[in-house]
Amino acid sequence: MNIGKQIEETLRKQGKSASWLASEIPCERTNVYNIFKRKSLDVRLLMKISIILNHDFFKDLSQEAFPKAK
Repeated sequence: MNIGKQIEETLRKQGKSASWLASEIPCERTNVYNIFKRKSLDVRLLMKISIILNHDFFKDLSQEAFPKAK
């Protein structure tokens, strides 16, 4: 999973822009576009983005790492 792409998809599904996320983090808009390209993020930044977007990205990562046995 590319966590940056997951963040971008979640942001778009919520109808929010990169500029909006940049103002919430806060950082420059160009930094948000760099986040979208990342395969990994600092835990604190991911926690902040999870709270801002009200989406548990940690759960997504956990489910990828430990898929349920069938």
